[in-house]
Amino acid sequence: MEELLGQVANVVSRGLETMALFVIAFGAVEATVGIFRVLLPWRRTTGTEKRAVWLEFSRWLIAGLTFQLAADIVQTMVAPGWQDIGRVAAVALIRAFLTFAIDRDIETMRERDELRRKEGHATGTGTPHA
Repeated sequence: MEELLGQVANVVSRGLETMALFVIAFGAVEATVGIFRVLLPWRRTTGTEKRAVWLEFSRWLIAGLTFQLAADIVQTMVAPGWQDIGRVAAVALIRAFLTFAIDRDIETMRERDELRRKEGHATGTGTPHA
């Protein structure tokens, strides 16, 4: 029974690792397209648009790390060694740090956008909301 459980865990773990790879690869392609789009010489882009590309890619990285963390947890359930536990802890720590940093960046962008909107309304250059 333990051998069967190990085989199932291995298949599930490999599937989750594959998902992590696809998620990160998709995010990298999307970010590459976004970088080229905002860096076109004839297109005027704001810092907010450039930062949005970074934040979106960071979200994909977090999603990929979440799949990787799940794969490591499944693998560790069957054969918990210190190296496996350390890997799970490292991935969890990286994911937590990225999530914290991205949440902070999103909040900062939201505050800047709100401030710009208020300044635009105060000077009469803003667009009214319906």
